[in-house]
Amino acid sequence: MQAKDREPSIHFHREQIATYGAGTVEALGWRAPASQRLRFEAIAQAADFEDASVLDAGCGTGDLKRFLDQRFAGVRYTGVEQMPEFIAKARERYAGDASASFIEGDFNTIALPRAEHVVASGVFAYRTANPRYVEETVARLHAAATRTLIFNLLDARVFPSHTQLMGRDVDAVLAFCRQLSDDVRVIDDYADDDVTVVVRI
Repeated sequence: MQAKDREPSIHFHREQIATYGAGTVEALGWRAPASQRLRFEAIAQAADFEDASVLDAGCGTGDLKRFLDQRFAGVRYTGVEQMPEFIAKARERYAGDASASFIEGDFNTIALPRAEHVVASGVFAYRTANPRYVEETVARLHAAATRTLIFNLLDARVFPSHTQLMGRDVDAVLAFCRQLSDDVRVIDDYADDDVTVVVRI
């Protein structure tokens, strides 16, 4: 994400933090805990995370780690997040947990560690000036995955216009993903305006 694209998202989250607190799902941009949980449930359906390494791009406060730990044993988790407030909360939350680590930085620009499963939840919802942002980011995240890339998108066909957020052309994104892999599937039965894309390596 270009610097001019990052600034509105950072401002948005800081406003949410001021209103709701850094440790809340609302600060992360979710409407309610249920909205985040539905997406996490779709992610958990997408792959076997048992005894697997996970890279969570745009991890927020690391909520996905706790969710996966409740369903799978031996999850080795690395979260990447550009918001210092979220990273601080995540490191506080998982202090002493050797299976969780956090990197502060923009996953679009820093060197990414490789992981069996790479996950990106909510990161494609923000408005961007770059029309190729999704494709470029998907390619970058795909290169870091050794088994599966999993990400979600707001569907432009049904998601209403919003000053901060935007839907994406799901068919175009799927067509791009099929250039990267012969095994691409969609989970679309959990929300009216959101889909989860699963790309097998």
